[in-house]
Amino acid sequence: MRSQFYMGLMLTSVAVAASPAVAFGQTRNFDVAAQSASTGIVAFARQAGIQIIAPEDATRGRRIVAIKGNLAVADGLRQIANASGLKIVSFNGRTAVLATGVMAAPRSTTQVSTAVAQDTTAPTAVGASDENADIVVTGQTSRNRALITSSADITLASRADIDRKAPRSTADMLELIPGIFVESTAGAVSNNYSVRGLQGGGQRFIQLEEDGIPILYSGGGADFFFDQDLTIDRLEAVKGGSSGVLTVNGAGATINFISKTPNFTRTEAMARGSYYNYGQKRGELYLSSPITDKLAFNVGGYFQSSPGVRDNPFDYRGWRIKGALEYRPEAGGYIRISAKGGDIENAFYADQPYRFIDGEPSGIPSLSTQFGNVGGDAFKSIQVPVSTFANPSGFREFRYQDGIKAKTAQFRIDMETPVSDSVNLFLHSRYLKYSYDFNGLFPGSGTGNAGLTSAVNYLTPGAGSPINDLLTAGRTAFPTATRFGIRNLRTGTVLGSNQTTDLNALNGNGFLQRTTLNHDYIDGKDFGLNGGGTWEYESGGFKNSLTVGAMYYDVTREQDQSATASVVNDVRSNSDIYDIVALNAANGVVGTLSDNGLVSYGDWGAGIRTRKDSTVSFYANDELSIGDLHLDGGIRWERDSATFLDGQAAAVNQPVQPNVPGLIRTVGSTFDGTFARTQRTQSKAAYTAGANYQFTPNLAIYARYANGFQTNNTDPITTIELYEAGVRYQYQRFISGSATVFQTNFKNQNYNFANPTNPSQQQNINADLRTRGVEVDVNVRPITWFSVDFQGVFQQPKLLNLEIDGVSQGAQYEGNRPERTPAKLFTITPAIKLPNGFGEVYGRYKYVGRIFADAGNGVALPSYGVTSAGITINVNDRIQANFNADNIFNVVGLTEGNPRQGQTQAVTDGYFYARGIVGTTYGGSVTLKF
Repeated sequence: MRSQFYMGLMLTSVAVAASPAVAFGQTRNFDVAAQSASTGIVAFARQAGIQIIAPEDATRGRRIVAIKGNLAVADGLRQIANASGLKIVSFNGRTAVLATGVMAAPRSTTQVSTAVAQDTTAPTAVGASDENADIVVTGQTSRNRALITSSADITLASRADIDRKAPRSTADMLELIPGIFVESTAGAVSNNYSVRGLQGGGQRFIQLEEDGIPILYSGGGADFFFDQDLTIDRLEAVKGGSSGVLTVNGAGATINFISKTPNFTRTEAMARGSYYNYGQKRGELYLSSPITDKLAFNVGGYFQSSPGVRDNPFDYRGWRIKGALEYRPEAGGYIRISAKGGDIENAFYADQPYRFIDGEPSGIPSLSTQFGNVGGDAFKSIQVPVSTFANPSGFREFRYQDGIKAKTAQFRIDMETPVSDSVNLFLHSRYLKYSYDFNGLFPGSGTGNAGLTSAVNYLTPGAGSPINDLLTAGRTAFPTATRFGIRNLRTGTVLGSNQTTDLNALNGNGFLQRTTLNHDYIDGKDFGLNGGGTWEYESGGFKNSLTVGAMYYDVTREQDQSATASVVNDVRSNSDIYDIVALNAANGVVGTLSDNGLVSYGDWGAGIRTRKDSTVSFYANDELSIGDLHLDGGIRWERDSATFLDGQAAAVNQPVQPNVPGLIRTVGSTFDGTFARTQRTQSKAAYTAGANYQFTPNLAIYARYANGFQTNNTDPITTIELYEAGVRYQYQRFISGSATVFQTNFKNQNYNFANPTNPSQQQNINADLRTRGVEVDVNVRPITWFSVDFQGVFQQPKLLNLEIDGVSQGAQYEGNRPERTPAKLFTITPAIKLPNGFGEVYGRYKYVGRIFADAGNGVALPSYGVTSAGITINVNDRIQANFNADNIFNVVGLTEGNPRQGQTQAVTDGYFYARGIVGTTYGGSVTLKF
């Protein structure tokens, strides 16, 4: 993957990518036959809409390969150059200069009207290296600025990079970005990711964007409403630096997914079918065509069916579709109207029991570490008692058969127009209506490791039973009972506490556990707008680019997380749920203590709340170049007028509805129909400054400081400081890379977590976090058909000054590693190009260093390495096949412990809860191009 040597433009600040006169960021459909270089370069230039300058003697006797299909202009240009043995001396988006060797770069440029100049003199150049031809649109605001001169840490993953990764989720795509730690163990959605030593388990300070606008204003949870398909052209990211200025809630990183733009040249169509061994089936389509020479459209999307990567009797289905209509006026710029919609279901996985054997993580018998999943038929549909103010019927249905059901409806307008040669105006807006209905299982929540114990312990009254309160109530309700037992809801089989042999043989492990049913429904509306302009001035060796703009967001998010309850189930895949029953001496049932396996209601509070944000931002970003010195700085001021409506819990819990079985006679924490209203208006400024000095065309150093923030509705705004300095180097095709040292200061990190002894109550943690580290990204290509990428981060994150509920914890946590944060993370990706453009064979090794499950560093989760491989075969110009396999050696890897067990965790009786990666999976796809 190419990941460092690029320059950045902000999509929302210049009209370059869409203007026919500036094609460096444009994707076009090419149909250029293999032929002599002298005629082929002309044909390519015409289809690309650019000028190409090459001396006649440089092209004489040379040939080009066929260039066909949908490609970025810069990628096609590189293929032309590589095949003909020429060098790209420069490419500014309008004019490319080719020659037989690298030439010096004069300060001025000369426009040439012909596609190929019939001249044997050295052409005028505007750049220094072919590797600088790629242009990205995320992170900076200058036009035609090579990234080697940039002071931002920018990453690009092309469509080919994405296909090589073969991502099964949005989180998988994020692993293409150096320094991003991804916990992609929840399934296709609801995964966690963090950057540069920030605490794992969330998405703070990371903004996911689609075509330059946040998918969600708040950032977190964006992967519910976005995933890649054939409509996506590439991924771009900037870490730190200008990220906190040029977008909202993205001070740590902005990750921008760039869509394909409509094809104005000819009709193009693609179809892709894919299948994976765990049962995922997916079909994708893409179509684009010009309507007139100034109007074109595209449309694409997918339909899929998948049970998820872990064992599951249910199949989750859904679709997404996206389309755009784009008009390009004669004067330049564009107007684009687009829309997307979707209704998609996905499986969700939380933690499960593990144990250490000889220091290595292992599972519990009958529940596979690699593919096990306690969810199944028993959890298909469960009626949970709830406050009638939350649901008039007094019940709320938990539906594991639906998994996470996310619905999306979005409408968007984008426009950019050049006012003059130096001034461009832009306006981008979108309205998103979304919802998700989350039905997830959380084993061990609240009870922690104590909820995992033998069936005998469950049924023996006393402190060793996780349901002792229920057994105590059972003694009172059924005084004639001799003992307690369990009744399998599926089979009706009853086992008494005296049947210890049968209980200890239950499912091959003898265990029961408490599993929480989390039904969380979100309904949201998110309107965003970004408008402004860019002014550029250039004279001699002096160049300045100034962008100013304003952003507005209006967001409403309504949440219903009521009726969170727990059941008793066995510990195996597709587990059974058990009623707790009172038995006589003959083990006959004399009474039922539980409600169809439910042993608690209202575990996580009233659960009804609404949050609203109305925010306005004003920003400016200036980039100045004086010879080889490049300076830039930016500032964004935001005001957030926020409202929080918190559903109140009744002083006395509401009774359950008549005929509800069991001994629990209230719905637990009860929403009383009223709200506590909190309103707060806060404002904050983010700012950044950077410098770059280019010693030679191939060597530069840079440094940057950034101070950014994250809004948190009515909670206090949190801030983050980022320092970084780096060096960038490239030498022809052989090597390109960078090394960046950084420090992250996160003061007053503040979040709530469930009290492990009473999950309906929230506790608060506040701490400072400091991380120092180095990030390395290197590509080595010793020969044209072989390359190796190395991306890694080596860091030392530390917790400082930690408080729980406002009480200092002293030295207990001081200097500890933040939970779920590795100190070492790297990826090695070798690739071999097959002869005659037949395809590519590639491998990938990802190493994740040791992490801790808790802030107390009580449970260490070992390091692990995952090996993947794949092959892409170009059957012909129109058919491409791909096969890939992940975790080839079936490694056990754990990404988190039990976050609901508290800040200090431990291994209890040899077992602990964690969430792990899956075992070996494989599959492939066939893509047809028309």
